[in-house]
Amino acid sequence: MTWTPSSQRYEQATFRRCGRSGLDLPPISLGLWHNFGGEDVFETGRATIRRAFDRGVTHFDLANNYGPPPGSAEENFGRIVELDFQSHRDEMIISSKAGWDMWPGPYGNGGSRKYLLASLDQSLMRMKLDYVDIFYSHRPTPDVPLEETMGALIHMHRQGKALYIGISSYGPKRTREAARILQEAGVPLLIHQPSYSMLNRWIETELLDTLDELGTGCIAFSPLAQGLLTGKYLNGVPEASRAAAGGSFSRDMLSEENLNHIRALNDIARSRGQSLAQMAIAWVLRDARVTSALVGARNTKQLDDSLDALKNLTFDAEELHTIDRYAREGNIDLWRGLSD
Repeated sequence: MTWTPSSQRYEQATFRRCGRSGLDLPPISLGLWHNFGGEDVFETGRATIRRAFDRGVTHFDLANNYGPPPGSAEENFGRIVELDFQSHRDEMIISSKAGWDMWPGPYGNGGSRKYLLASLDQSLMRMKLDYVDIFYSHRPTPDVPLEETMGALIHMHRQGKALYIGISSYGPKRTREAARILQEAGVPLLIHQPSYSMLNRWIETELLDTLDELGTGCIAFSPLAQGLLTGKYLNGVPEASRAAAGGSFSRDMLSEENLNHIRALNDIARSRGQSLAQMAIAWVLRDARVTSALVGARNTKQLDDSLDALKNLTFDAEELHTIDRYAREGNIDLWRGLSD
């Protein structure tokens, strides 16, 4: 049976301009880091992507190594686009990235021209696309000349395989250097994707000012602090949670100090008539320099809860002051060493 997206998908949808570019992004974008790989239920992921599109989400964010296994999220997404979205491709912003481990040997990670260009071609093949809208350098690699990494991004942009160029987890100084190299080649730095949440506020020190100065947009990943700000850990560690599974989530993040702060933030969210996750997303979007918040979703119910954050994005001064008492650095930033 052919699926048809909702004819009302844009009636309530809002968008934000990405820096000083001509591109608008939805305030909440869907990331496929988890829950869309080969080990997940395909139809659940498919239903989630359909629901996102029906609710005005036009931006879908991937990377070459998303899964597990690596590459399978792009393969599944490609199947979903082929099945459901072929006639809607021009309504979608599809992004991918490369920088982390993808295949064995010296050419399967990092920021070399060899790795980045091969990664993009493989991503396009997996997703059955002619181009991506945004391609990112997924991480800074200090052992590779920045000119080489940016040169590879410039090349794919000129090929028409990446309409826009972005970077992720770069610190302010390296961001300025990357933007300069790109600009000299006539390629703007469209967007930066840093980690940012109420428990991880590093971008407020200098990076947001840098992006504003450069005219570069900002899309915040992990606004829910890898699930810490969903409320699921208020009463222990659920069996199906990422903390229980290990991997990118360390139980060290569940310190008593963090849990006390999360419980206090949860009380504030309840007083606003929101879930903790909704308030956390709204808080990230309180700054106009943040173009979009990048969220994951295990299913349509979880997605709907996140998207309902858009029903209340305003904070008064007293609320922000109270939140600042508990929105403290929680030593949860797995990428801090990259951006320093």
